[in-house]
Amino acid sequence: MQDIKLKGQAKIDDVDLQIIKILSEDGRTPFAQIAKQLGVSTGTIRQRYHRLVNEGVLQIVAVTNHLLMGFATMAQIGVKAEVNRLEEIADEIAAFEEVIYLVLVTGSYDLHVEVVCRDKTHLLNFLSKKLHAVEGVKEAETFMYLRIAKENYGWAGKLGESQLNGGE
Repeated sequence: MQDIKLKGQAKIDDVDLQIIKILSEDGRTPFAQIAKQLGVSTGTIRQRYHRLVNEGVLQIVAVTNHLLMGFATMAQIGVKAEVNRLEEIADEIAAFEEVIYLVLVTGSYDLHVEVVCRDKTHLLNFLSKKLHAVEGVKEAETFMYLRIAKENYGWAGKLGESQLNGGE
């Protein structure tokens, strides 16, 4: 059995990866069913599941469809900000309810912010009354989503399998 252990990361093995893969396909899969698929005891699955959750490796969440919930406008925003306050600025922007994803990045922008809004008016209000009101935001470029071509929440297991197989 091969283990993956990188600095600052949890140690996971191929059984853990199979549990993650199964749960990424259906987060409601019973432990007994996973145990049967993997040929281990239900207690083993329960123990590993709780360890993966406690270590922050695994999180089971409800994924919503923003469009069906009335949020028809999605955008990614590249933000240039004062570098000496970058983390503070990121924390302030992350607190806005419209923000669903925020990362500090290298390149032309300091932050990439993903937002969901009811419509273009809501997006305009977010940009003008919230984002640009944050002290230290110097510039922002908005990329409105026209169509989501791919949205994948189950990539983690595939990444791990590749690492376990020597990057094949």
